[in-house]
Amino acid sequence: MRNRGLAVASVILIAGAACRTSAGANGLVYVTNEDSRDLSVIDAGSGRVIATIPVGTRPRGVRVGPDGRVFVAVSGSPKCPPSMSDADCAKLAVDRSKDGIAVVNVAARRVERVLPGGTDPEAFDISDDGQRLYVSNEDAGTASIVDVATGKVIMAAPVGHEPEGVRARPGGREVWITGEADHDITVIDAGTGAHLVHFEVGARPRGIAFSPDGATGYVTAEVGGTVSVVDASARRVTAVIQMPAGSKPMGIAVSADGRRVYVTNGRGGTLSVIDAGTGRVVRTVPVGKRPWGIAISADGRRLYTANGPSNDVTVLDAATLAVTRRIPVGRSPWGVAIGR
Repeated sequence: MRNRGLAVASVILIAGAACRTSAGANGLVYVTNEDSRDLSVIDAGSGRVIATIPVGTRPRGVRVGPDGRVFVAVSGSPKCPPSMSDADCAKLAVDRSKDGIAVVNVAARRVERVLPGGTDPEAFDISDDGQRLYVSNEDAGTASIVDVATGKVIMAAPVGHEPEGVRARPGGREVWITGEADHDITVIDAGTGAHLVHFEVGARPRGIAFSPDGATGYVTAEVGGTVSVVDASARRVTAVIQMPAGSKPMGIAVSADGRRVYVTNGRGGTLSVIDAGTGRVVRTVPVGKRPWGIAISADGRRLYTANGPSNDVTVLDAATLAVTRRIPVGRSPWGVAIGR
C-alpha cells in the first residue's frame, strides 16, 4: 500500500526471562505502533502492557517465528495518507538507512542489530523453519528473500505492482504475494524465488490467509469490498464473498479448525466472521476505528484487532464475539501477533 510508500524490515524479539515470568502460560501479544515507533508487549492473561520497546520508524507487519522470535516490519519511507496525492507523497523525504531487520532484545528493551531487508516493503512472512523471511518491496515490485542467520538478501523475485500482503502457504513450498495495483496474486517458489503463476482477485488486495491444511486461500480486497476464496492447488478463485456495506477488508485470519475466517474491515470499523463451510458472512461487530491487524490466541478463545486511530487493541471472545477488553497501546497500532 502507498500509505502508502512503505518500506520494511523485521524485528527479531528474543523473549527474555522477565517477560516469560510475567506472561506465564498465557502468552504474549505483540502490537506494532506505526506513529509512536515502538512495539507494545501485552500479557495475554492480564491484558496489561508489560513492555514498550522502541524499534525504529513506522513499525507495521509482525510475525512470530517457530522458535519464539518475533519479526516486526519497520520503514524509512514517509507516511502518506489516502488523502495525499501520489505526486505530493513523492516529494517527501525517504531515508533508506532506516530500512532493515532490527534485532531486539526484549529483556533489555533495545535493538541489538539491524539486518538488510530490501527497499520499501510493508509486510512479510517467515518460513516454517524460521530460516527465511519473504518481504514485499513495494517500490521495486519485488519480494526479497532474506536469510535470517546471515542477514543477507538472497534474491529479489519480481512480483506484481505495489506488492503488499505476503503469506507462505502451509507446507513451505510456495509464497503468495498480493499486487495492489494489478489486483492479483503472484505465487513464487519458496526455495528459489522462481515465478510460478499469477492470478486475479478482487480490487486492491491486502491480506492473505490459508486454511490449516493449505488447501484453501483467502484474500481480502479493500476497494472491492470482498474476500476471494481460492483453490490453492489449482490457483483458481472458486468464490467471491461480498462483505457488509461500508467494509474495507484488510487483515484476515483463519481459526485453527478451519471453520471460521475473521476479517478486519478497515474504515468500516468492524470485524466480520465468515463460515468457511458455507462461504457466508455470519456476523459483523464493531471493534474500533480502522481495524487492520488481527490475531487469534493460541487456544483459539480470543481475537485481537489493532485499531489505528483508536490507539488501542480490542480483545474479543472468539465464541460469542463479545468485546471483553480494550487495551491502550502506542500511537496508530497496525499489526498484531501472538507469542509464547
